Amino acid sequence: MTGLGYTVPAVVSVLAVAVLEFTVLRTGLFRRGAYWLSMIIVIGFQILTDGWLTKLSAPIVIYDNRQTSGIRFPFDIPIEDFLFGFALVTAVLLLWERQREHQ
Repeated sequence: MTGLGYTVPAVVSVLAVAVLEFTVLRTGLFRRGAYWLSMIIVIGFQILTDGWLTKLSAPIVIYDNRQTSGIRFPFDIPIEDFLFGFALVTAVLLLWERQREHQ
């Protein structure tokens, strides 16, 4: 591991969303097949776009490798991008579900 500047917030974002769901919101989203299917779809498109943006052969987005874990998979995508993506999409869906339950 070469750095923590991007890795720690990425991990914390996933943990924060999980804690939010399991202790406050309790929507049951993680138990739904539709949620996991939607995450597979999101990750599929994330791989296509993020892979193109971060490919080391001709990057459009450049990361400071001292601030990441150094793990890049697939297509040179920093693994932290998947953590942030998971947290962002999940947080939005959780808040959407919570709002829907309280209408």
